[in-house]
Amino acid sequence: MSQERGFSDYQNEAATWITLATGDYYPNILNDACRLYEPVLVEFGQLLQRAHSSEFLFKSIAATPNQWMRIQLCRVFKKYVSPQTPVEMLKVKNKATHICEQFGSGFRHIAEVQQHFNQRPMPDETLCALLWEYKDRGKKGYDLTERAFDLLRSQHPDCTLIGPERAGKDVLLGSIFDDYPKPDRPVDFIISEGQRILAIGLARYDSDRGGAQEDDRTGQYREVAQEIISYADAHGMSHIKIVYVNDGPGLVLGSMWRDYAYLETRWTGRVKVVTLRMIPERITAAWLRS
Repeated sequence: MSQERGFSDYQNEAATWITLATGDYYPNILNDACRLYEPVLVEFGQLLQRAHSSEFLFKSIAATPNQWMRIQLCRVFKKYVSPQTPVEMLKVKNKATHICEQFGSGFRHIAEVQQHFNQRPMPDETLCALLWEYKDRGKKGYDLTERAFDLLRSQHPDCTLIGPERAGKDVLLGSIFDDYPKPDRPVDFIISEGQRILAIGLARYDSDRGGAQEDDRTGQYREVAQEIISYADAHGMSHIKIVYVNDGPGLVLGSMWRDYAYLETRWTGRVKVVTLRMIPERITAAWLRS
C-alpha cells in the first residue's frame, strides 16, 4: 500500500488542485454598478449639502435607518472624507460620536468635500466601480463553504455537518463544549457522527493573499490547531481532527502552501489542509474515525 500523500506532495502540481472563482469583467460592470450605486451617491449628496461640518455629515450617515444604505454611505464617506478610518468601525452605528472624537481631526474639511463631490459626474462611474468591488466580498468564501458541505455530505452520508453553508453565524466552540477555554472561538463547521465529534473545520477562499496577510492567516491557523488539540487531548478526545478547507490562487503565492503543509507535519494525523478537489481523496471515513 502506498503512503498517503500530504499537502506538501501536491505543491508541484498545485495549479491543478485549486479552484478559480469566476469574476466580472471591466468595463462590463459599469452599467449595473451605476444603477445600483447612483441612489447612494444621490443620498450622500443630499446629506453633504445639508452638512455644516464633516462630523455632522458622518453623524447624519450613522442615523440612516436602512442598514445597506448606511454601509454604502460609510464607504463613500471613507473615500471622500476619512481614508484612515476603518470602514468596519464606520459601520458601528452607535459609535458615531466616539469615531468623530477619535478620528475627526483627520476628517477633510466639509467645504473641500462639497467642492470635490460637486465636480464629479452623477453617477460617478469611477466611484461606482470601486463600490462594486465590495458587492461580492465574501461570496467566494460562501461558495467554497457550500461546495465543501455538498462534497462532505455526499462522501459521508452517515455524518452530520453543523455550521452555516453560506452567510450565517459561525459555530462557537463554547456552544459545542461546555468548558471550552475560549468559548467565543469561531469555526466554520463541525463533522459529527451521532453525539461524537469527529472533526472541526475552517474554510477560506484565498484570492490573492501574501505578505502580512499570509502570515496572519497561517499564524491564526496554528493558534487554532494548538488550542483545539490541547483541549481535546486534555479531555480524552484525541480522536478529534481539524480540517482546513482552503482554495483559490492565493495558495500558490509566497510561502502559503508550505506554511499550510507545516500544519500537517506539526500535528501528523490530526490536521489536514485540503482544497475542494482534494476532499474526496483526503477526507476519508477511515481518517475521520481513526
